[in-house]
Amino acid sequence: MHRSSASLLTSRARAIGVSVGLAVGALLCVTGCRSAPSPELHVLGVHGAPRRDVVFVQVTNPAGRAMRLTRLEYTFAAAGETVSEGEVALARDIPAGAAVVLEIPLDSPSEKPMTLSGRLTAELDQIVHIFSVSAQIAPRDQGK
Repeated sequence: MHRSSASLLTSRARAIGVSVGLAVGALLCVTGCRSAPSPELHVLGVHGAPRRDVVFVQVTNPAGRAMRLTRLEYTFAAAGETVSEGEVALARDIPAGAAVVLEIPLDSPSEKPMTLSGRLTAELDQIVHIFSVSAQIAPRDQGK
């Protein structure tokens, strides 16, 4: 009987240890995920193409270490209406403090100012982060 009680206590202690370990690991992940500064987006321009326009977007990494961009889910909106939306798979590394330019397809351009908004997925220190991002797009001059 003494052996059973000791065995039961050992099993409970292991279970508590595992639970505490998982809780600490989850807490570290949450605090680690929150500490990453969000990448910054700046629209460089819109280029008209025969099938669809392309928006050139500069993404700057403000973090003190490199990050790898893996996906951008995006929506273009003008005057509160969705103009175009989609997803782009990425495989771009950005060194700390550096910038890269992405090409985002735009199916139907607008003569009104637009907003590009979405979710940018990136890996930073082997942790996946999802950042909410947005940028303003001035209307294209139709005369040019």
